[in-house]
Amino acid sequence: MLKNYLLIFFISMVPIIELRGAIPIGLGMGLPVLPTYLLCVLGNMLPVPFIYLFARKFLIWGYHKPLIGPICRFCINKGEKGGRALEAKAGKGLTVALLLFVGIPLPGTGAWTGTLAASILDMKFKDVLIACMGGVLLAGIIMGLASAGLLGALSGLFAAG
Repeated sequence: MLKNYLLIFFISMVPIIELRGAIPIGLGMGLPVLPTYLLCVLGNMLPVPFIYLFARKFLIWGYHKPLIGPICRFCINKGEKGGRALEAKAGKGLTVALLLFVGIPLPGTGAWTGTLAASILDMKFKDVLIACMGGVLLAGIIMGLASAGLLGALSGLFAAG
């Protein structure tokens, strides 16, 4: 059982997969909902300060390196594009927009991309932590409900009515 908990904890740290993939995996392994949710939230949030503090510096450093340059350029361009689009739509509500960006489980969104975009936009560290935590909690609830089949059951209920 401990092995399964560690597995979902580490899966939730992986970029792109994050807790959006870890929660369905945990529930699919038969783990209880609440511990799965909490471990995945913790695992997803653990990299956030490191991404905010170091990812941008690393990407800028690697931008012109022959081996990692294309990956670094891709990440910088994706972060800048996402950050500028978020900033243009949000205006003064940038923290709330970041929370929703992280919290709505769609491809290309999540704590990794959101934190990178926030660091490129020079958002305050405290605002980034608050927005990412809120977004990860929201994404976890959405994925937990979806994984448990409640969203499908509710949509069937409304379609029948």
